[in-house]
Amino acid sequence: MQAPSIMKPRITLAETTLPDGMTLQLQEHDGRHSLLVAGQQIAGPATLAAEEELARLAAAPFRPARQPKVWLCGLGLGQTLNAITPILQQKKASFIVAEPLPEVVAWHGKHFQQGAFHQDPRVSWEQDAGPTGLHRHSGSLHAVLIHLDVAPLGPKSRPWTDSRAWLAAAYEALQDGGLLAVAASRPVAGLYQRLQRSGFDVAEFMVPAAANAKKPRLQPIWLARKGKPFA
Repeated sequence: MQAPSIMKPRITLAETTLPDGMTLQLQEHDGRHSLLVAGQQIAGPATLAAEEELARLAAAPFRPARQPKVWLCGLGLGQTLNAITPILQQKKASFIVAEPLPEVVAWHGKHFQQGAFHQDPRVSWEQDAGPTGLHRHSGSLHAVLIHLDVAPLGPKSRPWTDSRAWLAAAYEALQDGGLLAVAASRPVAGLYQRLQRSGFDVAEFMVPAAANAKKPRLQPIWLARKGKPFA
């Protein structure tokens, strides 16, 4: 007789209060981590495939660069960061993570044994994920990466890509030919047009939400290039 399976518990490892008063929780279940707000997963297995594809698409044009410089809006579980650092292996590459919550940064040191954030010397952290943070890198970035579900929110708890000031700052922070790469778990009305109005040449891709699924749900990724248009 087969022994009954035992449901493994979902463990809350840490939590903190967000600026809007909501609670952000770090949970672990069967060896997998998730970030949740109001019980809804914002980062974890549900975003992994899109975060990895976001990193792959954003990094591809800059593999030959001697000193690629990448700015990531938000740390989350480090899934985008952990995907892009092995692609851009240049010793003089730099990866700047804009994460306004010091608690999230501390969780990585306490609860994650593997990952680029504390182990890769090319990775640095700054707190300002808004336009002012981007202005500090004027004309120097090869890529700006943001997953709208994972990233910290902007004014009025809206995604930063809703802000014309943030999009303008991202444009100015990029080198000519640089990419603003945006992912989301669902289509975002008007985003393609907002990116175009901000001066970018835009391409949209639909990628599987989960690897190896027979009928995968598709999620959007937008690549917005400064300067040279897409072929």
